[in-house]
This record gives sequence, C-alpha cells and structure tokens, in this order.
Amino acid sequence: MPIYEFRCEQCRREFETLVMGREEITCPDCDSATITRLLSTFSHKSGDHFVSSKGSGCGDCSSTSCGSGGCGCGHQH
Repeated sequence: MPIYEFRCEQCRREFETLVMGREEITCPDCDSATITRLLSTFSHKSGDHFVSSKGSGCGDCSSTSCGSGGCGCGHQH
C-alpha cells in the first residue's frame, strides 16, 4: 500500500495519503474530490549537500531550505 502525494485543485493544498486499492481520495482540508496525483520525489544527503530527484532549479545549492536563509532561491531541498 503506497503513500502518494496529491494536490487539491480547489484549495491548492498538497498532501500525502496512504492509498488502499481504488478508494476515492478527498482533500483533508476542503473535502474536494478534484485532486491530482503528483510525481513523488526523494532526496538524499551526499556529504554536506542535499540532492533531490526533483531538481531544485537553483544549480549547486547546498542549503536544506533556501526559503529560510539559504541561497535565497525559495526552493525546499
């Protein structure tokens, strides 16, 4: 039973949930069934750098959180 990532198209919240079979998934905030399954990614630490399978778009950033005093690009690593 895998955990999938979703985005609610009504309130735009992103969330994860355990999916059992073909059960209908609804947003935990607004209860909308209009959701999109997102491509799940992973990251790992290599030395003092975090590497994301998603790719951050900010080059060789080594910060764990660019939005909070890291390189300033706003991406989460």
